[in-house]
Amino acid sequence: MLAVIPVILITICPDLFSQENKTPDVYLLTCGPGDETYSHWGHSALRIVDSVAGTDRVYNWGVFDFATPAFTWKFARGKLEYMLGITTYDRFLQEYFMEGRWVQSQKINLEPEETVRLMDLITENLKPENVKYRYDFFYDDCSTRIRDLLEKAIGKILLYPPEEKGEAPAFRFMLGKYLTPAPWLKFGIDLLIGLPGNKKAMFRDRMFLPIDMQEALSDAVINRNSRMIPLLQNPETVVENDSQVVTQRFLRSPVFAFSLILVIIILISSQVRGKKVLKVLDIFLFAIFSILALILIFFNFFTDHQQTRWNLHIIWLSPFIIMCLLSLILNKKWYTWYRIVFVLCAISFIVLIMFPASLNNAFLPLVLTLVLRSSARAGFSWNPLSVTEED
Repeated sequence: MLAVIPVILITICPDLFSQENKTPDVYLLTCGPGDETYSHWGHSALRIVDSVAGTDRVYNWGVFDFATPAFTWKFARGKLEYMLGITTYDRFLQEYFMEGRWVQSQKINLEPEETVRLMDLITENLKPENVKYRYDFFYDDCSTRIRDLLEKAIGKILLYPPEEKGEAPAFRFMLGKYLTPAPWLKFGIDLLIGLPGNKKAMFRDRMFLPIDMQEALSDAVINRNSRMIPLLQNPETVVENDSQVVTQRFLRSPVFAFSLILVIIILISSQVRGKKVLKVLDIFLFAIFSILALILIFFNFFTDHQQTRWNLHIIWLSPFIIMCLLSLILNKKWYTWYRIVFVLCAISFIVLIMFPASLNNAFLPLVLTLVLRSSARAGFSWNPLSVTEED
């Protein structure tokens, strides 16, 4: 008779017994772009709701501490450590509501054993020796960390759709497509990113961007006993964004600004004959270009950012520009340095014309500016703008 009691209780109140074995629900949170430099590409996080423990937490791999000593220097050198942070779901939503950014939630269709593996992986990630990691633009960020954990928790039965026909987009293009509202930021990124940015981003690679990962994982399936189950359920918008779409304004773009400067320099070069005025102009221009050249040298050779290596912009923004600046300051006729800069810039201009789709058009007026003023100081007899004497 006593053995029948548990059966009756299970039949009448199944929740009393099933709740003890209930595993948490896991959600992918995808956040829209923001106005800050680091937020233009959106954000990703995992929400884990444990009804048994009564917790509702968000796990976020995009946390960094602005109070870190020498924060800017470490960031520039690629030595800044990001970390896994935990917050409540309500606080997470409140933060993005205050920033005016949308948030979408999608439940991840995990089996209990997969959820347990995922929780074990997160617990391992939370250990003091693992909670921090060295951020990588393309291969190790807040999104790829989530992708990698899901792949480990689910295993080989997680299937991605086949690669689409046609040429895959480059990493540089993937970064740039979110920067229409920020053309100056796009210019800076295009200037600093080297040849690794031209590498093709295949389907899995494109998940380094949060919104692209949301789209990719929405297309992924789990092969459960020959049944293809979607990895993610349909998205639910949990924070709305009523802000208007920002379009790029040409008059505020780098292309317009640098083109206008080029026109002004051409007019000054052709109309002004005062050598002191031209010298002041050239000192200013070559000082600016020297600073840019030093920045490229730094990011090419003295940082851990692999994406800024092998930067071909160092051909036209070469260290020889610094020698030109010194010749102006010291009042020396070092024609050789100007001629080297002229040749390198002329070659770069031809390359930019031949392959316009691969680089930012804002570089064209800058290269032409260097071509114009380096040739004027190079002692070429064929150039009517040549400055042949110094006061």
